[in-house]
Amino acid sequence: MKLYTVKKNGAELVAAAGGDGKVYLAGSLGIEAGDVNDLIRHWDAYEAPLRQGLKEGRGEEIRLADPMGTKDAEDYRILAPIPVPCQDVICLGVNYHDHIKETVNVLDFTKKKDAVYFSKRVNRSNDPGGRIPLYDFVDSLDYEVELGVILKKDAFQVKAEQVKDYILGYTVINDVSARNVQMKHQQWYLGKSLDGYLPMGPCIVTADEIPDAGKLEISCYVNGEKRQSSNTAYMITTVEEAIAELSQGMTLKAGTVIATGTPGGVAMGMQPPVWLKKGDRVRCEIEKIGVLENIIG
Repeated sequence: MKLYTVKKNGAELVAAAGGDGKVYLAGSLGIEAGDVNDLIRHWDAYEAPLRQGLKEGRGEEIRLADPMGTKDAEDYRILAPIPVPCQDVICLGVNYHDHIKETVNVLDFTKKKDAVYFSKRVNRSNDPGGRIPLYDFVDSLDYEVELGVILKKDAFQVKAEQVKDYILGYTVINDVSARNVQMKHQQWYLGKSLDGYLPMGPCIVTADEIPDAGKLEISCYVNGEKRQSSNTAYMITTVEEAIAELSQGMTLKAGTVIATGTPGGVAMGMQPPVWLKKGDRVRCEIEKIGVLENIIG
């Protein structure tokens, strides 16, 4: 199942698609969720009727607009699946060996033994097709394709082998980074948290559709040029390990979004760096989830 947030005539609505790819408004399937966060909070009650409604195809079918193209009056615009996360997004840093190697001259993590965690303030997620803003104090704008994980229930002191019971599903995230701001302040929070710097989408694919999130092709293109190409199998800290470690002393609330790190190929690792500029198109793809594309400026 795929979960969407869509917009039409000013209204933001929850939508879902089953195996046949047809998209229905959740409200027409009897799911009165105000938004995806509300859907997640009541997932135990909503999941079965939602799946049954999709199976029967008895709801209001809608047509989604191409995020990077034109739409007609009947199309629904795709928004980030979680437009307003309940809390800061939790991020894993330098979680692929090739990313560690390419950035060693800037940040040396070659001897790190433990996961690197940081958070990213997201007042509102950027949408598929949305513009990533250019700020006049940012001279080194970078992209980072990442697998996003969304929890469906509160997790506290969860063991690695139990983690799958807590995962709602997965999405595509672009952890956009202002490198000069990130390096200036040493702590990464500000350089990662500027408005518009967390594109997410196009949907959440529920975990039953992805039995092993540790075996997904992941890539990023800038203006059609492939910059990043890897597989989540190369993550140093796995999804299960990260959630187990984080939850040992921290309650991870239902709806928590975790960005699991980016592979090599970022602009900062290029010699010389090729930073994003106005008009660039950044296309992030993850196998079995979909495509997230945005324009700079």
